[in-house]
Amino acid sequence: MIKTFFRNILVITILAFLASGLYGCGYNTLVTMEERVTSAWAQVENQYQRRADLIPNLVKTVEGYADFEKGVLTEVTELRSRVGQVKISGDDLNDPQKFQQYQQAQDKLSSALSRLLVVSENYPQLKANENFLQLQSQLEGTENRISVERKKFNDAVQQYNTEVRSFPTLIFAKIFGFREKPYFKSKEGSDQAPDVNFDFNKKDKDAKK
Repeated sequence: MIKTFFRNILVITILAFLASGLYGCGYNTLVTMEERVTSAWAQVENQYQRRADLIPNLVKTVEGYADFEKGVLTEVTELRSRVGQVKISGDDLNDPQKFQQYQQAQDKLSSALSRLLVVSENYPQLKANENFLQLQSQLEGTENRISVERKKFNDAVQQYNTEVRSFPTLIFAKIFGFREKPYFKSKEGSDQAPDVNFDFNKKDKDAKK
């Protein structure tokens, strides 16, 4: 009788501990932090979509200059199309491979857009085009916002991943399937200006013909 009493007390204590962890520092905390990550991700996607929406008008404006570097325009257009095909949902944030594919696609488009803006520096008339200047300003502003939102996303992921790996929350993370999420990483060579080569001698020869 006494043994049964103490056994029941022990069971109740263990259940109370589990319940406390589940509704306190465990499950609910992980849910809240994961929602923050998802919300931060939505803001990143919004900015990437804003950039994608600007590109057609930018390309159309630049196409008006017959001698503009066609290869750069083709690259930007093709990469924008590829980016649109690489979809990633909130659930995919647990998949490092899908996340990396998404980031690589976006980074390639960023590099192509950077090259386009560098090339435009060699076209005085284009630089004076009001529509181009507005699009350039909007694009640069969007790139800045992308950088800001990516940092916010990484901050949210860092807090979430820390919680997932911390005791005793890691127990509930394993039980309920909460896994670490990948970060946005700076692409290789992002600290260097894009390498753009122009064959100005060829242009001069063509002009003399």
